[in-house]
Amino acid sequence: MAEDLKITDRVVIPDSELRERFSRSSGPGGQGVNTSDSRVELSYDVERSQAIPDELRDRVLERLGHRLTGGVLTIAASEHRAQLANREAARERLAALLREALAPPPPPRRPTKMSKGAKQRRLQAKKHRSAIKQLRRGSHD
Repeated sequence: MAEDLKITDRVVIPDSELRERFSRSSGPGGQGVNTSDSRVELSYDVERSQAIPDELRDRVLERLGHRLTGGVLTIAASEHRAQLANREAARERLAALLREALAPPPPPRRPTKMSKGAKQRRLQAKKHRSAIKQLRRGSHD
């Protein structure tokens, strides 16, 4: 199953840069839950990777800084009973996380002023609402 992980058209992580660790899962498994190592921990060293271009690496390190431990991103998957399914889930999750971190930042917001008409409509709606609530009040004399 050793194949490269495609993140974007420009970024493909070679399988040699991914490390997998297997352990016993606490999730579903029936009789085999205590005997099979179905939990997968997928680790990827973002800091030392040659797959990510330098200009994009800084963006990834900044956006995923809270998830990195010594520059290494680790994803754990244990939701399936089969080790192969957990391996696929971990790879998909890693790809989605990196794809999101590699995305360019959104364009800066240009602040705009509220138009006079919009301001008047807003104030009119507030006055109307206030009048409705005023009518609900009974005279408490």
